Amino acid sequence: MFYYLSEYTDLFSPLRVFQYTTFRAVFAAITALLICVVTGPWLIRRLVEMKFQQPIRGEDDLRELAQAHGKKACPTMGGILIIWAVVDSILLWARPTNQLVLMCLATLIWLGGVGFLDDWAKVQSKKSSGMRAKTKFLFQIGLGLFVGTLLLTDPHLAPTARKLVVPFMKGPLIADMGWWTLLVVVVVIVGASNAVNLTDGLDGLATGCTLTVALAYAVMCFVAGNFRFANYLQVPFVFGAGELTVVCAALIGASLGFLWFNCHPAQVFMGDTGSLAIGGLIGAIAVMIKQEVALIIVGGIFVMEAFSVILQVASFKLRGKRIFAMAPLHHHFELRGWSETKVTTRFWVLSVIFALLGLATLKLR
Repeated sequence: MFYYLSEYTDLFSPLRVFQYTTFRAVFAAITALLICVVTGPWLIRRLVEMKFQQPIRGEDDLRELAQAHGKKACPTMGGILIIWAVVDSILLWARPTNQLVLMCLATLIWLGGVGFLDDWAKVQSKKSSGMRAKTKFLFQIGLGLFVGTLLLTDPHLAPTARKLVVPFMKGPLIADMGWWTLLVVVVVIVGASNAVNLTDGLDGLATGCTLTVALAYAVMCFVAGNFRFANYLQVPFVFGAGELTVVCAALIGASLGFLWFNCHPAQVFMGDTGSLAIGGLIGAIAVMIKQEVALIIVGGIFVMEAFSVILQVASFKLRGKRIFAMAPLHHHFELRGWSETKVTTRFWVLSVIFALLGLATLKLR
């Protein structure tokens, strides 16, 4: 909304600052942060009053960990706060007519709704199972197909969307994937959404890792949306991608604001409402700017957490043995004697390293 103030520079020349993506990105982050900090206490009180508490999985080890953390009365569905802050900030500071921005809003709201239904099912049944996994996957796949179809049918976005770009290569690995692009989009969005969901198991863990990933992709979006920078760094130029910098900045601000309440000891959990939406949004941004493969590096913590679950399940089914003491990976280290804060802090450090390595791929080609 504020972008359109730049149209009145003839009346007041300083209004031209609203044209600048960096200016609006900074204020988008500040706006989202303030929304979270100001409205967070009210939302937490409402969640406590409605007794929206996170059910604990039935494993003995995990129940013991939960009791040790003292999280019995901690409310869930705090992701509402993140979504609320990000959506409001985007509407205020991004160009609302930009198709990429609209797809980000649709992704955030859709997967936030899916996560809310999942959390609601858990709260009502007082079990950790929630929505059926197949139903959740169908909703996620549907969103991926929607985003992929829009990218392939837009004349400005389709030529770039069909490329498969990998780090360290100057040109695309595949110049035209055709409709196979849909499969890539679905895999990235579904994978990222569930990876963040699996990471959300300790106070501040997923939120802190989201910060570093969103910051790295804010830089990548700015580069992808600027023809001169994109040409110099030999990365795909994506029409309108500069506005996604504002989206990433809003996510950074909302994550900082939510971390105020989610740091140890947590006053609220984001729940599936937040984790599915955040992961899906990151995945959608990655495919829009053709840095989906780089997400494996930038989101290294999310990848580690997801693969620890995959390996654990596969090993147990094939060999009848577990690789880790418990999956996802953060619980393995807890059972090996690390405190919750030590696991979270060390994973944050690794997340910063992964983000820096991901940014380095922009130049190393």
